[in-house]
Amino acid sequence: MTVPENHPRYQSLLIRERLVAGVKAGITSQEGLIAHGRGEAFDYLLGERTIDSAVHASRAAAALLLAAKHPILSVNGNVAALVPDEIIELSRVTGAQIEINLFYRTENRIRAIADHLRAHGAPASEILGEHPDAALPLDHARSRVCAEGIHAADVVLVPLEDGDRCQALASMGKSVITIDLNPLSRTAEAATITIVDNVVRAIPNMIRLAQQMDGLPEDRLNEIALQHDNKEALQDAIMEIVSPWKGKKEIEPGGTEVLR
Repeated sequence: MTVPENHPRYQSLLIRERLVAGVKAGITSQEGLIAHGRGEAFDYLLGERTIDSAVHASRAAAALLLAAKHPILSVNGNVAALVPDEIIELSRVTGAQIEINLFYRTENRIRAIADHLRAHGAPASEILGEHPDAALPLDHARSRVCAEGIHAADVVLVPLEDGDRCQALASMGKSVITIDLNPLSRTAEAATITIVDNVVRAIPNMIRLAQQMDGLPEDRLNEIALQHDNKEALQDAIMEIVSPWKGKKEIEPGGTEVLR
């Protein structure tokens, strides 16, 4: 359908359309639509905006990626459908490789996502995940990873809710960055840095912040990352969700949140 730009739910409806198109293209799973709906409910309660604590978390996350020795951006079907250009740009800005990792894994979906990212400009050599040769301590398909990718990474970006994998990565001594609209999820609580925001806002914010910090010495980047208090940020997000709707920022039709 064609969504008019003056519709008050324009951005939300546009995201839904992208995900539906992703299902038709074999990129997004049908189960991914359900997962998105859960996150969309939290986004609505946040006023569909980037809250201050999410900006601070995004800055810490960008610093952590820049300071990492071997950062990896994990991509699933929803991320590939919603922010393919942005995840590729974040990879370029931070020097992180992209690895496809799916819960509902099929070889056709892996191939479709890889082809989709390449069509958006990702170099073939930058995409991992088509030929996993290592395993995480998990009992499902997300355990299948690349030895030189997620398995060897010191910092992993895990966009969207994924509790058991987040816990497994943390137990392996890795720093985990997650983007999760649910501040009460296992993912949010287990991650090193949780960005409570919509991925379509969070990834562009991380790109801008990484560009601003490009060139900073490693010790300064680590200092910025260490200043982040994840429990405090999650508590702030919870307070934003339960606060009265009055006074929350109104979203202009067709508008997007910018850094404050």
